[in-house]
Amino acid sequence: MFSLEIDCPPDAHDLLVADLWEAGSAGIVELDGGRLRAFFEDGADRKALAARFRAAAWRTEEGQDWVAISRADWEPLAVGERFFLVPEWRSDPAPEGRFRIVVNPGMAFGTGRHESTQLCLEVLETHVGGGTAMLDVGTGSGILAEAARLLGAGPVWGCDIDALALEVARNKAGGGLFVGSADAVRAGAAGLITANISAAAVMGLTADLLRCLRPDGVALLSGFDRSEAEGVEAEWLGRGGEIRERRHKGEWALLAGVRGRRVA
Repeated sequence: MFSLEIDCPPDAHDLLVADLWEAGSAGIVELDGGRLRAFFEDGADRKALAARFRAAAWRTEEGQDWVAISRADWEPLAVGERFFLVPEWRSDPAPEGRFRIVVNPGMAFGTGRHESTQLCLEVLETHVGGGTAMLDVGTGSGILAEAARLLGAGPVWGCDIDALALEVARNKAGGGLFVGSADAVRAGAAGLITANISAAAVMGLTADLLRCLRPDGVALLSGFDRSEAEGVEAEWLGRGGEIRERRHKGEWALLAGVRGRRVA
């Protein structure tokens, strides 16, 4: 068995982990400084994998159960006041008053460990009421759509341009998911929108997000760091929207945007 040591910026962590599992990794552990170590059986093509993932180094490993070792890094996680995220291989029950959400760290973006996802989960608690129509743009694993449904939102829709991610999400968030983006959603459909994607993606979708919002709706925009929040806010304001709330967690930001008077 051998391992690759890979540098990983925080905003790429979940996607890289998913890609490594898909490439046949036998286990993945987190190192200091935002790096990952991914383990592969000897029959894997080391050179091709090192090139694909731009590995900083590789080494031969002793025969150990690296799946068990990597899984040991994934402990259940309490997020906000209502959620309890549990890796699929664990049976830990949720504490009283919390919703239990099962996550698969190797399948799609949205394990709940990323601070931007945690921000969205925390803010969802204050914005979801019974019967809130919710749209999750770039749903990934479906964790935000599932969380909204558990809080009483309905109907709940989710979209993603990644068909594989949607196959994972459908097992968690129900059938209201489709391949595509917000441009396929009718105007005024959603009382709540979540878009935990990237600054560039949010800015590119701003006009459609505003169009999809009901007049009294709220869009929770995240997936970008503090340095990028100003650009996202400027685009939202430039399209006629308003920012109702700003939150941060670590270096990550969330903006709660609403329609302004200038939005038709």
